[in-house]
Amino acid sequence: MDVLIRGGWVFDGLGTPPLRVDLGIQNGRIAAMQPNLAIAAQTVVDASGLWVTPGFVDIHTHYDLELEIAPGLSESVRHGVTTVVIGNCSLSIAIGEPQVLADLFQRVETLSHRLIQKWLQQSKSWQTPTEYLAHLQQLPLGPNVAPLFGHSALRAHVMGLDRSLTVDPSAVDLAAMQQIARDALDAGFVGLSIDMFPWHRMGGVWRGHTIPSQHARFREYAMLADLCRERDRVFQVTPNLQRLASFLDILRMGLGLGRRPLRLTVLSALDVVHDRRLWRSFGPLLWIWNRLLGGNVRFQTLTEPFTIYSDGPVTPLFEEFPAGVQLNNCASRQERQQLWRSAQFRQQFRQDWLGGRRRSFHRQLELMEVVHCPDASWEGLNFAAIAERRQQDPLEGFIQALQDYDTDLRWVATGANDRLAPRLALMSHPDILPGFTDAGAHVRNLGYYDGALSLLKQAVTTGFLTPTAAIHRVTGEPAHWFRLDTGVLKIGARADLVLLDPQALSQPISPPLELSDPLLDGEPRMVKRGSETIVQAVYIQGVQVVHQGQVSDRLGRDSLGTVLSPSPAEHCSAPPRLGG
Repeated sequence: MDVLIRGGWVFDGLGTPPLRVDLGIQNGRIAAMQPNLAIAAQTVVDASGLWVTPGFVDIHTHYDLELEIAPGLSESVRHGVTTVVIGNCSLSIAIGEPQVLADLFQRVETLSHRLIQKWLQQSKSWQTPTEYLAHLQQLPLGPNVAPLFGHSALRAHVMGLDRSLTVDPSAVDLAAMQQIARDALDAGFVGLSIDMFPWHRMGGVWRGHTIPSQHARFREYAMLADLCRERDRVFQVTPNLQRLASFLDILRMGLGLGRRPLRLTVLSALDVVHDRRLWRSFGPLLWIWNRLLGGNVRFQTLTEPFTIYSDGPVTPLFEEFPAGVQLNNCASRQERQQLWRSAQFRQQFRQDWLGGRRRSFHRQLELMEVVHCPDASWEGLNFAAIAERRQQDPLEGFIQALQDYDTDLRWVATGANDRLAPRLALMSHPDILPGFTDAGAHVRNLGYYDGALSLLKQAVTTGFLTPTAAIHRVTGEPAHWFRLDTGVLKIGARADLVLLDPQALSQPISPPLELSDPLLDGEPRMVKRGSETIVQAVYIQGVQVVHQGQVSDRLGRDSLGTVLSPSPAEHCSAPPRLGG
């Protein structure tokens, strides 16, 4: 044997109770699982008192560009993630011109300009989705990668970016999109992603305009959904919160009565601060959708409070109202200062802030706290308290602070999943998958790379799930639903696994930290730490890539992970459903 892991409690990822067995690894796969294995091995690991689990599956990342620069994805792997799904929210780099793709990603996912420039300086070696998959496989991947094919990239490629944002597609355009999407699925993409969310906006020449996928009509979305239904592939969608009819469109596409149900995953099921009753609607909605109407729908939720950091007026939280969009459109502090000097613009900001029936951000100044500021006395205070101290109107004080300090003012707000009981209810619902980490995106705003560990911590400290069920939720269950041959420990499976110290899981959810990232030439990045005592080791294809928080230099240098294509159902062992 290459590796022998002795004496650990092995969780197979299928929801069955753990067994204390030895685990043998040969040629990157699990070759033996039984008590007291009497075999020789080049490396013997004492796992006494540890949990041995499958590597975690992160179902919602935006690592598409980062994979091209640093394919080890160490920020996720260090927390036990060994499989990532990319190509979410209609964004992928599988097809299209590099500058157009960069403009699609940069603002929607708040990617670093340095990361984008590094990618643009490379030569793009693929022209088709099939060639892109071959290119991915040639990278020295750290984790396994399961790619979705993004509709915005497809639409911009077929129609040209200008037309994709301004006109309806012709019959020829639709036929071309259909054929390319069909070819992508047949080549091995795990599904397609579309986006209706009106606050996802372009960078570049079309900065501030909504991305191509949002300009499609129902016929175009349904065409793509039917391709996924025919092949039983994943269809990922983000609804339009400002257009309730978009939910009806998604419902129509996801109906399973009299036909194969669409394997549909929707963002997102959250307990939002601005509507404390909304979270209760997800359970009944999913029961009707999946049990009565024959659907196969999975919402996604975040496993911790949805906390976003912002640099003054430059923040994705402002994309939902016109004045905020104008501020995000500005390329410099000088341009933003020019806006603020306009009394008309200040009045528009005030009206926009106070208006809007359907919003994703609460805009409650008493819940928005200063992290850093040139006036250090503000740090740790919320904007309402600062205004009271200064005897100002709170909103006027906030506007003045944005004008005076611009991006030197760093503030934070939590918009959802801040209450424990609703969060636990969402995470334990059988039709809501824990995920939605956005790993690789919004590197200055958030960092949920340890989403699976956060769920396990809460399971251990609250008992809302057994350890067996909690591990199943972030390994075998999402792998099975996405039809990926991973997330389980069994003879013949890839040796992608994690060694956890269960005693250390009693820690609270780790707060994000801001570190200088060499990948971004020293630019700051929000990351997570604190898992060093929990994650004792991570193995990918039988190779140890993390040991007690230390990342091996083999990660991103050697080819360890692989590109995952959908597996036949019989290869993805069906795990039991929570709640029955």
